[in-house]
Amino acid sequence: MTRTDRILRLLAWPAAIWIAYELSWYQQYKLTGHPGSVDFIFQPLADWFGIPAYEKPFRLGVAGMEILAAILVLLPWTRVWGGLLTIGIMSGAIFFHAIGPIGIDPYGDGGKLFKEAIFTWAMGVFIAIAHRQEILAMAARFGVRLPGARAA
Repeated sequence: MTRTDRILRLLAWPAAIWIAYELSWYQQYKLTGHPGSVDFIFQPLADWFGIPAYEKPFRLGVAGMEILAAILVLLPWTRVWGGLLTIGIMSGAIFFHAIGPIGIDPYGDGGKLFKEAIFTWAMGVFIAIAHRQEILAMAARFGVRLPGARAA
């Protein structure tokens, strides 16, 4: 491991802490069915998907994935999986804010939630970059050759 890789891995700790904090903080709204979470985010999305009666399972499913990502990203041996899961979750959040019915600024606060989603996504990408050798090794185990992988 190069000096740069060691530095990146050390810097991945604050990124992981941010992700865990951010994803955990919003669970209080998702898990309790807070009106801000239901009325401004998940019910409009459920309606948009054409499944209006499934807001609650949809909201709780997202909450479960976020809790899993928050745990995985804090454990060094699963950090890469937590970072990749965070990228996936936040890609969905960014997409549905930008393209979907909830919009960039559903709460009229200058798009705070959208900006946090972008930053959290970036922290997931940073973790993936810091742990890129692990990702390449995992891909190789499954027979996938990614750009930047060393020949065996």
